[in-house]
Amino acid sequence: MGLLSGLIGNASSVDVEEIQRKLAPILAPDERVELAFQFVRDQFVFTDRRLMLIDKQGLTGRKVEYLSIPYKSITRFAVETAGHFDLDAELKLWVGSEALPIVKELRGSENVTAIQQALAATVLAAH
Repeated sequence: MGLLSGLIGNASSVDVEEIQRKLAPILAPDERVELAFQFVRDQFVFTDRRLMLIDKQGLTGRKVEYLSIPYKSITRFAVETAGHFDLDAELKLWVGSEALPIVKELRGSENVTAIQQALAATVLAAH
């Protein structure tokens, strides 16, 4: 198994095999989904090669944006946990030489620690 195999058990809120089947048409040959999280309609999918941020848009969720970020392109990241008044956590990813990060809200913070661990394992291994 890959770097994330130790995190898959309790941290995953989405069945990895189901995500692997659904994403099969857009995954590279032999690319494996190792960890996936669901936040409302959005998904964070860690494969053995990249991080995919899947954003379902519109009322029906039929329109979907797939943002694919190779781990080696992530120069730094930050995970902000939820507080007493601000109940949403937040993920910030700096990609390449971009000055501004990609920001994603994490509604509910049950998987924030697992996301932090997954990013540390994959991003640090890629550099």
